[in-house]
Amino acid sequence: MHRSQDHRSRKISRRTVLRGAGVTLALPWLESMPVWSAESVDGADAGRFPQRFAALFMACGVHPDHWWGTGAGSEMELSRSLAPMEPLKTKMNVIQGLFNRNATGVGIHPGQTGNILSGASLQKGAELKGGISVDQVLAGRLGQDTSQPSLVLGCEQPITGYHETNFSMAYSSHISWQNATSPVPMEVYPSLAFDSLFDNRGSRRNQSVLDRVREQAASLGRRTSSGDRSRLDEFLTSVREVEKRIERQRARQDKAVDRAKNRGKSVVTMKRPDNGLPEDIREHMRLMCDIIALAFQTDKTRVGTLLLCRDISGLFYPFLGVRSAHHSASHNDRSEDWEKISRYYCSQLAYLAGRLDAMPEGDGTVLDNSCLLWVNNMWSGSQHDSSKVPLLTAGSLGGTLQTGRVLDYTGRDDDQRKLCSLYLSIMNRMGLSMDRFGDADAQLADL
Repeated sequence: MHRSQDHRSRKISRRTVLRGAGVTLALPWLESMPVWSAESVDGADAGRFPQRFAALFMACGVHPDHWWGTGAGSEMELSRSLAPMEPLKTKMNVIQGLFNRNATGVGIHPGQTGNILSGASLQKGAELKGGISVDQVLAGRLGQDTSQPSLVLGCEQPITGYHETNFSMAYSSHISWQNATSPVPMEVYPSLAFDSLFDNRGSRRNQSVLDRVREQAASLGRRTSSGDRSRLDEFLTSVREVEKRIERQRARQDKAVDRAKNRGKSVVTMKRPDNGLPEDIREHMRLMCDIIALAFQTDKTRVGTLLLCRDISGLFYPFLGVRSAHHSASHNDRSEDWEKISRYYCSQLAYLAGRLDAMPEGDGTVLDNSCLLWVNNMWSGSQHDSSKVPLLTAGSLGGTLQTGRVLDYTGRDDDQRKLCSLYLSIMNRMGLSMDRFGDADAQLADL
């Protein structure tokens, strides 16, 4: 066995794990049987819970008049578009004025998006060239401790071709990059993302994960406290609820594959819902957030990205009473319609953060040991203005990141408001000890 594989298996073996036919289900923290051992392979992380990172991306800006926060802690006041985060405002930060230098002065859309998590200079033309994204740096260093290095998810299919600026549309479709020339393959089907976590292959796709570990779960329940039995039942119920929703999506996806075959088409070229993706984008986004939450709780991975919509998105929001598609609506970014859309995307962060905050872990929650980053590629969709980007964080990374604050870097020099300085700060708080990332050689001041 390769040394890194051996290291991974030893780390996982120290955790409380339910095992069944082709599946391992790592359990969340239990008081009477702590999942997280007080010892570790190298002794460096003794007594600590794992830190997690996830980035959620929205494209084309926000409503500029309704994206702000003032004050601090429980006294923080949030704007209309940030209202979904009200219950968690003491565990969030509103960060204003940061920018991505290499996404300015290069033209609109793809050149403002493909480096949102890397800060790299992007190359025009047929050859892709950018840089590794922050999530993949973390995955490369921390992924050996989990069964899956990272989750790279999306709610909209990538598109091909070139923009009028001569940048590849691959830059508009991907935020996670494994190196300078290759985006990480993004999973847009919830059922396939779920299956990858639980090794669902072949006939196992039709068998419940819980059925495969039922006997061990019952045995464990008899050996834990009454409080932990309740937590275990609640956890298993939540897994099953997600699984049932996944089963419905899997059936739709299977039908889409058959439909594409009968028409002599590729399913990737078909429009939603003919391509098997959820017709209701609300269902799609919520499922993807649930998958990330489940992956973090069970320590299947500690790193994730979720492209809620790609740049130049064609998503529609009939449930908001908005008629225009996403990209078209962004060109009227001071309208009521765009405010509704901005608030809706903020609610996705609120949902995922709320799910993680409802998961006990020691004296805190999974959210307390995580950092969720919500980021957009521009401030104004009507102006395509990326001189600053909307940005929120939730979670304190095990107490290493102070929360409940509004941090405004707008009036500072450009060297003091680099987006990559924030990424460098997060990576260092997660133990990577890096002195440079992207265009930054210093951590973000006052974070």
